[in-house]
Amino acid sequence: MDIPSDDYDSPWKEILECYFQEFITFFFPEIAEETDWERGYVFLDKEFQQVTRDAELGRRYADKLVQLWRKNGDEAWVLVHVEVQGQEEKSFEERMFVYNYRIFDRFRRPVVSLAVLAVLADEREGWRPDRFGYELWGCRVGIRFPSVKILDYADRLDILEQSVNPFALAVMAHLKTRETRHDADGRKRWKLYLVRKLYEHGYKKEDVIRLFHFIDWLMALPEYMEEEFWQEISEYEEEKKMPYVTSVERIGFKRGVSEGRQEGTLEAIEMGLSVKFGAKGLRLLPAIRRIREIEHLNIIKKTIMVTDDLADVEALLDSSQSG
Repeated sequence: MDIPSDDYDSPWKEILECYFQEFITFFFPEIAEETDWERGYVFLDKEFQQVTRDAELGRRYADKLVQLWRKNGDEAWVLVHVEVQGQEEKSFEERMFVYNYRIFDRFRRPVVSLAVLAVLADEREGWRPDRFGYELWGCRVGIRFPSVKILDYADRLDILEQSVNPFALAVMAHLKTRETRHDADGRKRWKLYLVRKLYEHGYKKEDVIRLFHFIDWLMALPEYMEEEFWQEISEYEEEKKMPYVTSVERIGFKRGVSEGRQEGTLEAIEMGLSVKFGAKGLRLLPAIRRIREIEHLNIIKKTIMVTDDLADVEALLDSSQSG
């Protein structure tokens, strides 16, 4: 069954749900300091779906609406938006504004909107959306929201390496994925390094597997390097006597394509298109889903893993349709 794009659980969404407190602590420490974490927090997925169901404002990757409590006892609703795409999006600020006022209009709850910009491809360094609004004849309407950019951490690698917060590893994975777009050997070295960090930090088995899933999706390697990578990881796990990650491959978690299942391959293709090419890449999905030959789908999947040019994927689609 095809997964609707708005409901697709990206790796960012998965770790955001599992490590929400760590997410806020890492990216927005001032908010974390004022939050009463002992009271817990609640994901308001149903409420968020009610206000975004008919909003045609672009691809959503990891939007979450969360109820939490401040240390002074007040309840707060926090809208977290993680933007993961291959290029800046002009309508991003507008989307933050619309989501915020829709939630307020429907539930009469003040909402704090937060944005994390995890852009993989080249973009203007000055692109840092944190506000939207307009003014006419003395009437001013708008929003300002806290916004952080993963590229800001590029000169803080020493701090990231020492941190045990899982989002330090997530940020490093993003930075090194971007840095090694044209360096497969370098990407493999960094991927091995980051996966080893999972063990060195002493994470529990389920955390190692979950964070490995994030790193593995993000840091795609050419097929022949994937085989080398898994061999080295297997040897490392044998040395550490902790066979965590290699179990992922055995249960078919590795990119959802074990046993050549068509559904898993389509999921892998959708994720690859969304992370590397954003909305432009996802527009190819209807044509890709009409392909029935698993071999051709696997070729498309592998191409997405190694190319930075969407035209390469479009050429494969053209050849499949002409054939």
